[in-house]
Amino acid sequence: MTTEIRRAAERYRGGDAAAGITSWHAFSFGPHYDPDNLRFGALIACNEEQLAPGAGFDEHPHSHTEIVTWVVEGELTHRDSTGHETLVRPGDLQHLSAADGVRHVERNDTGAPLTFVQMWLTPLRPGGTPRYELVRGVTDSTPYAVPEAGARLHVRRLAAGERTKVPDTAYVYIHVVRGEVRLDEDRLGPGDAARITDAKGLEVVGVTAAELLLWEMQAG
Repeated sequence: MTTEIRRAAERYRGGDAAAGITSWHAFSFGPHYDPDNLRFGALIACNEEQLAPGAGFDEHPHSHTEIVTWVVEGELTHRDSTGHETLVRPGDLQHLSAADGVRHVERNDTGAPLTFVQMWLTPLRPGGTPRYELVRGVTDSTPYAVPEAGARLHVRRLAAGERTKVPDTAYVYIHVVRGEVRLDEDRLGPGDAARITDAKGLEVVGVTAAELLLWEMQAG
C-alpha cells in the first residue's frame, strides 16, 4: 500500500480572472502539462471551479469522458445538447457521460458566488450514447456508481472525532472539500488530496467537522 499526499497549494491555477472564473487543477490540465501527473486510477481531472455571479463556461464539447460535479456553494446552471437544463445545488450530484460526444454550458446565473468540484474519469470503453443523471440530496450511506469507469464515489460528512473506513481497493482518491481530517499521521485540509494504491485497513478521522469526496476505483 502506498499513500501520496497532494496539498491544495500544489494544484495548478487556471481559469480566466477577467471573466470571473478561477480554477484549481489537481492533475495536468490545459496549458499546465505535467507528464508525471496525468491521472490516478480512472481519474484524470479534479478541478475546483469558482465562478463569480454571471460568469460561466460557454458551450463546449466533451467525448469519452465521465464528468461528475459536486457543488460546494451556490447554484450551477447546466444545459447540454441532449436537451437537459438543470440547476445543481449543494448536496446534489451531477453525472454527464459524454460517450461519443456531447456539448454543454455551465454557468452561475445567480447573484452569489458559485464553487464546485468537477471530476473527470476515463471510461473503460470509448463510445456509446451520452447519458445525464442528477441525484438530489446525496447521502453518506449510498455510494454513487459510475460503471462506465469502474468507479464509485462516496460522500463523507464527518463530525469531529468521527471515523470512516477507506475502501480496500486498487485505487482510492480522497479530496477534502471542507474541514480537517487525519489519515494515518497526515492531516488534510480543504483542497488537500490523498492518492492511495492498494488501500487496506485505513480510516479517515474528522479533526473538525469535514466533508470528503472519496473515489473507489478498480482500473488504472
